[in-house]
Amino acid sequence: MPTRVTRQTVDLSAYPDLIVLYLGMRVNQLYGIRTFFSFGRKISESVAGKPDGLLLHEPVYYSFLPMNMGMRQYWRDLPSLLAFARSEPHREWWLDFLRDSGGTGFWHETYSARGGMEAVYDDVPQPLGFGRFAGIRRARGPMFGSAARLGRSDDGIPVLSEKELYES
Repeated sequence: MPTRVTRQTVDLSAYPDLIVLYLGMRVNQLYGIRTFFSFGRKISESVAGKPDGLLLHEPVYYSFLPMNMGMRQYWRDLPSLLAFARSEPHREWWLDFLRDSGGTGFWHETYSARGGMEAVYDDVPQPLGFGRFAGIRRARGPMFGSAARLGRSDDGIPVLSEKELYES
């Protein structure tokens, strides 16, 4: 006998500045397996500390070959997310990754309840997500930082400036 679907929704009115963040890492080279697993452990430990503004962290597994893992995070607002990104130990991992991706690629896509979406793909060999239909361009100038890509002003200190990344 058929039964009706139990249909539910949520009231997000208490979260007008909600940020939903999808992050992923993939193995590009065999030696990247070590980097892949070390970052997974570091991220798990950091979110276990319940950073201010992180409402929920969920692992999302994409594929085994190529090895892709990801996560979805819900943040109270963009300032909370950016404060976490600029804090230790996250800041140190990000700087290390940008100096040498260790045979992996990293990406994130951000969706804001206030409007705006943005993404970055670092050492990702094939377009995915937005990049599969919107086209890829270099993350330079106004496209360098996530806040600017979301169309927000950001007076905070970046983890790494564009000049430091490309000229050092």
